[in-house]
Order: sequence, then C-alpha cells, then structure tokens
Amino acid sequence: MLRRMPATPGTSSTMTDRRLSNSTRQALPASVAVLGYDRNRVVPGIVHLGVGAFHRAHQAAYVDECLAAGEMAWGIVGVSLRSADTRDALAPQDGLYTLAVRSSDSESLRVVGSILSMLVAPENPDAVLAALTDPGTAIVTLTITEKAYLRAAGGGLDAAHPDIVHDLANPQMPRTAHGFLAESLARRRAAGIQPFTVLCCDNLPANGATLHRLLVEFAALRGTDLARHIADEVAFPSSMVDRIVPATTDADRSRISGQLGVEDAWPVMTEPFCQWVVEDDFPAGRPAWERFGVTMVGDVGPFEDMKLRLLNGSHSAIAYLGLLSGFETVDRAFADPAIRQFVDGLWAEAVTTLPKDVGLDTADYTAQLAKRYSNTALAHRTAQIANDGSQKLPQRIVASAMERMSGGAPPAYLMLVVAAWIAACETRGEALPENHFTDPLDQALAALDTRHLSAGEAAAAVFDLTGFAKGGAERLTLIDLAAAHLERLRQGGVAAAFTALGIEGDTP
Repeated sequence: MLRRMPATPGTSSTMTDRRLSNSTRQALPASVAVLGYDRNRVVPGIVHLGVGAFHRAHQAAYVDECLAAGEMAWGIVGVSLRSADTRDALAPQDGLYTLAVRSSDSESLRVVGSILSMLVAPENPDAVLAALTDPGTAIVTLTITEKAYLRAAGGGLDAAHPDIVHDLANPQMPRTAHGFLAESLARRRAAGIQPFTVLCCDNLPANGATLHRLLVEFAALRGTDLARHIADEVAFPSSMVDRIVPATTDADRSRISGQLGVEDAWPVMTEPFCQWVVEDDFPAGRPAWERFGVTMVGDVGPFEDMKLRLLNGSHSAIAYLGLLSGFETVDRAFADPAIRQFVDGLWAEAVTTLPKDVGLDTADYTAQLAKRYSNTALAHRTAQIANDGSQKLPQRIVASAMERMSGGAPPAYLMLVVAAWIAACETRGEALPENHFTDPLDQALAALDTRHLSAGEAAAAVFDLTGFAKGGAERLTLIDLAAAHLERLRQGGVAAAFTALGIEGDTP
C-alpha cells in the first residue's frame, strides 16, 4: 500500500527552506513512508467539514490506505468552516502532510496525500456548496467538535443562535454545517442528484442519529419540504472514532522538517492506536475501509458508549484533576499514583453502565487506555482536553452517573469530574491563566461568578446553565454530590477530594 522512496544523495536538513510537495516528496529519506499511488489519478468523492489534526490523523489516513490500494475515486476535499490556518499551511504543500506516529521509545513518519484541496467556507461559501453539490461527492464527513452542532440545553437545535438565524435568512451564504448540508442537499434534490451520505465523526451520543435530528429541525425552519426529504432519503450512519491526537508544537514542526529534509508547516502527531467503528449504511457507495482495520457494524452504540465513558470520560477527569494538580500533560498526570487510582475507580463506576451482552471487552480496553495514557512521547496537554467541558461532560460523565444512580449505585467518582471542571473554571485567572482553556458558556459562567457562591449554590447554578441531568429524577442528588466534591476541592484541593474517596497520595 505504501512504498518507501530511496533517499536522494545530498538530502539533509539543510533543505528545510523548501516545502513538502508533490515535487519534493521524491527526495524524502528512505525512513519516511511515502505515497504509493499517482495523485493525478485521484478524484474527489468525499467532502470533509472541519479539517483539523484529528481528521488528518484518522479518517484521512484510512482513506489514504484505500487510495494506495487503487480505490482512486475517494479523494478528500477539505473544508474549514472558520479559520484559514490549515488551508494556508497545506496549500503550498499540495495538501501533503506528515503523520508522525509516536510511542514512548519510537517514532515513524508517513506522508499522507488523501486531501486533494482545501476550501475556507467564510472566504468562498459558493465553492463549498459547489463541492457538496458535485455528483461525484458520495460522502460528507464531519469533525467540527461538539460545540459546532449548536445544540440548546435540552439537546435540540439552538434556533436562536446567531449563525443559525443567519443561515435561515441567507441560505445561499451559510456559515454553519447545518446550513451547508441543508442547502447542498436541496440543490442536489432540485438537480436530480442522489443525496450524499452524512458521516458524523464527532463525540456525540448516537452521532449519526443526533445530526440527522438536528438537520431535520434546521431544514423544517427553512419552511420547505426539505425536512421530509432529509428525514426519509438521506443516510446518517453513526460512527465511533478513537485516536489520541495532541496539538502540534513548533518543536514538532522543527523536528519533523529536519527528518524530512524539507519543511512541513503542519505535521500531525498521534499514537500507534487507531480505531474506527462505522455503521454500514452508505447508499451512494463507500471505500472498502474494512480492508484497513475499520470495523463495519450494524450498531455502533455499544462501542460508542464504551469509548465515550471509558476513554473520553477518563480523559476529561485527567484533564481537570491534572490542571488542578499542576500537571501540564496527560502522561505526567496519569503517572501520579493518586490520579491513577482515581481513574481506576472512575472506570469501575462507568463499566457498570455499559451493556453486558454485546461482546465488549472492557478489561482489555482499559488496559490499552492505561498504556496509551502513559505514552510520554505524545505530551498531550491537559488544557487542550479541558476545552468545551459543558459540551463534553453530558455524554462522557453525566449520562453514566444518571444510569448508575438509576441502578441504585452512587456515582461518587463520576461526580468528582463535574466538580473538578467547575473548580478548574473557577481557577482560571488565578492559579491558571485566564484563557488556559475555554468553553462556549464562558461568558455565562463568568456572569454566574461561582467563586462568590457557596458550593451548593454554584453546583445548582451550573447544572441549570448547562442542562446537566435536565429532567432526570437523579438531578438533585447529582447536584448534592458535585457540591460536596466542589467544597472539598475549594477547601483542601484535589488531595482532600481524593481522601474523601479513600484515595491517599501526594497529589496537591
């Protein structure tokens, strides 16, 4: 699938004044895995909304394998809905970039070429709509982060959001994923073109069904029969994605460029582990992903829940407890004996909420997670994981806590994660820099000024603001548990909160 190109005599780090590109890739060292296919023969079949580091380390890498195996109709048109940064970095490189797979004691480099072009939606929404409407586009994939789905506290579409209001008034010039998807599907329908399949790759519960519901809600607000068309005719398979992708640093860029002998403005760092579970529902066709390790299934739900509650949930826990304890990276936080013991207890609580009869091997999964979190080469920043807690915690932590309580068991470890998020938010501007991590509700959180409320008042106010456990019979009990943890964090730090759980250690 990938071949290694022979090194060109004289190639060295002195070549870093030149960029990685179609022309310079032939000069890469033999240690770098390069493309084994003719990119000129590749045609686009996928439009991806939200081209960030995760997409380039995950879906784009799988598609690259398919292209190398001769499936040339699945090139990717990348779309940034906000920033031009990725386009500006990759355009001079013909869309090429380096994927650096790092373990604690080794690193391998591979050049990925599946992204054929990059569009920036605010600059040229017409070009994005044209790509989405193109008859050759059979799949639209998304990694736009949880907050970009613009859900209200109850889980439905936030119809009052300014960008939603704009897209409804200006369907020809959309800003949101909803606006682009609805308008392009309307144009395809009018032109007699088969709908594309919409494949959500974000960490949302039942992500395909969730996006389907949100887009139908949006289309209904357009005042046409488009909503029924989307509801009945467009496929929204769910998927579960899993790979740790830390932010690329300037040191990473310098190191990778030195190894390549040419400059790569935006390489991607990742771990050896990679998983993708996809519901097999693609009426317009798809690549043969299963040939390269993708698990195609009828029901993604159990895999998704395991990942959200065991990986994502513990990731958030490590992030907030690590920030409160002064740890900048996941591996350093996880190496702390008390935090490590807490994560084991968190997993024990969350595991009880997963289905027992679908073949999930939670013991093996958590053992792999422990190995992944201990990877010292990734330097995955706790502040990066801490972003957008109000959007992430409902499916990562709160859902598990509610299910555990409904089964008659206390979610003590789970609710400490919620309290740690509140405490970490309160710490910004004091022990942590003001914008050390961010959240879509930061303005509303600042208006609450929870630091001047009692722990009980603060927890109740945050639950009201975020919609955590809204409508659940367990809500008041969860607020009380979070408040008790928050009081301990305020008075005695993480160590006091751990002591209450029977965890002893040197964590501050």
